[in-house]
Amino acid sequence: MPGVSDTVKPAVSRQPRMRPSRVPGRRRRRDTTTAYTLLAPSLFGFAAFLLFPILVVVWLSFHHWDLLSTPTWAGADNYGTVLGDAAFLNSLAVTAVFVCLVIPVQTAFGLVAASFLTRGLPCSAVFRVIYVLPWISAPLALGIVWKWILAPTNGLLNTLIGERVEWLTSPALALPSVAAVVVWTNVGYVTLFFVAGMLGIPQHIIDAARIDGAGPIALFWRIKLPLLRPTMFFVLVTSVISVFQLFDQIYALTKGGPHAVTDSGTLGYTDVVAMRLYTEAFSTFNVGKAGVIAVILLGLLVLITLAQQLYFRKRTTYDLS
Repeated sequence: MPGVSDTVKPAVSRQPRMRPSRVPGRRRRRDTTTAYTLLAPSLFGFAAFLLFPILVVVWLSFHHWDLLSTPTWAGADNYGTVLGDAAFLNSLAVTAVFVCLVIPVQTAFGLVAASFLTRGLPCSAVFRVIYVLPWISAPLALGIVWKWILAPTNGLLNTLIGERVEWLTSPALALPSVAAVVVWTNVGYVTLFFVAGMLGIPQHIIDAARIDGAGPIALFWRIKLPLLRPTMFFVLVTSVISVFQLFDQIYALTKGGPHAVTDSGTLGYTDVVAMRLYTEAFSTFNVGKAGVIAVILLGLLVLITLAQQLYFRKRTTYDLS
């Protein structure tokens, strides 16, 4: 056609320039807001029932207060008084011995019980429930029951053995007796977690060890126990914290006694740190000293937990991935 070029030039399409999208940033802010909204109830509970009480106790540790009058500033006097108090130092020693009596025994019993309960023996499920029952029961009620069992005159244990033994009033037997009751109460808790840990060990590892000729003892010490290190860490940390803070059963069984009168004052053979804290706060009404004891107890537990974490972090574990 005239006037029309024989060469048709293709049309050049121009794409509009795309601006950087702000959607990812908005989505990130929205996700962050949603996450903090979902965490708000837990954060409120942590701040209101854990962080705030700790701050209040720290504040009280620097004051004199008898629960009635207005608190007055004491500075570091309360700390010096507590650290020089023979009754508090005695409670630290008693607590250390008490922890050394309870933790190894209940851990060993828990391991042995878990080994039997994971073998698929008859009535294993029933025994799992029986072991946990003392742990889920009220500690104060259990303490009252055991005080009747260990009573010197009409106690069940003395009736069975046919001899009068001062289980809770003898200076030599009081602390071991209380430790035995605590072990009986907590062994189900320890067993429960060790059972879960053993059931989590891959079966092919156990089968391979048996094929290589490992017997029951070698299988436990060389295979199961190393693989239980994460469970062992959790059990030891929680057990040490609970034993350090134990109060209910000791109050029901002995109330810190029997007591001995010395030149430094009256010292209790079962007067653990938690019992000493209660005595200072609600018997002598010296809340400032009780606050100092609570702060020291918190510091000890933090240090012990960090030491346990460092110890187990250096241990060798198997990669099961």
